[in-house]
Amino acid sequence: MSERLARLFPFVFVLLWSTGFIGARLGLPHSGPLTFLFVRYGVVIVLLWGIALVSRAPWPQRRMHWVHIGMAGLLLHGVYLGGVFVAISKGLPAGVAALVVGVQPLLTAVGAGLLLGERVLRRQWLGLLLGLGGVALVVANKLGTGFDIHALIPCAVALLAITCGTLYQKRFCPRFDWRTGAIAQFVPTLVATGIAAALFEDLHIDWVPEMVFAMGWLVLVLSIGAVSLLNWLIRHNNSVNVASLFYLVPPCTAVVAWLLFGESFSGTALIGMALAVWGVYWARGQ
Repeated sequence: MSERLARLFPFVFVLLWSTGFIGARLGLPHSGPLTFLFVRYGVVIVLLWGIALVSRAPWPQRRMHWVHIGMAGLLLHGVYLGGVFVAISKGLPAGVAALVVGVQPLLTAVGAGLLLGERVLRRQWLGLLLGLGGVALVVANKLGTGFDIHALIPCAVALLAITCGTLYQKRFCPRFDWRTGAIAQFVPTLVATGIAAALFEDLHIDWVPEMVFAMGWLVLVLSIGAVSLLNWLIRHNNSVNVASLFYLVPPCTAVVAWLLFGESFSGTALIGMALAVWGVYWARGQ
């Protein structure tokens, strides 16, 4: 793989990941959040299994490899996405959810220093703080929207899950093939999400065109495309570099929402976007 192509991966990941909130907005009116995710994970596993068999991809060799990859997937996908989707279904604006989850790079930096022994440079701390400030400005106009304060709880759980999942995968997971490794991540996620959906939801889905599009987009673009890139980035970068990319997601989401739904953003948001980009530049040490 050429170095020039590898340099594009972080930006492609941000663009793809930022569309997740848009997919949730389109799909959640037609399904319970956990039911939606359960079906999504099932479709992903079937597609990846076919790809793995046709391409003869190598499978994890040791039992503990399966355990560690599965635990990382449960945190990164099951608890994180489950928390965000439940929060949005309870009326939490996507911008507020993005702001809460936006604390993740700072938490990851602290954890990387304490648990992984990664050194976080002064300029990286400055970049992380700038990025957080930028995210806050981007979503500031959303904070005045009335919502149930209890919707913040699943979002906070999601924040902890993606932080712990990133650190866990970096610490315990060996190098794994993106096809079979993703299956190892999604199988326990499917089981846990299915149990939760059966306990708390009616498992009903309205298969209207909007729902079909949202499901297809989140399966192909997010769960296969973006997740594969995320796994690659975690393997080839330190934790702070990967986490800092999430500061670019809210600005990117705001632009996509403006293009698709006509959602406005203020001059303050534009300043926030610039701060977020500058913060990621400093945090990644480039």
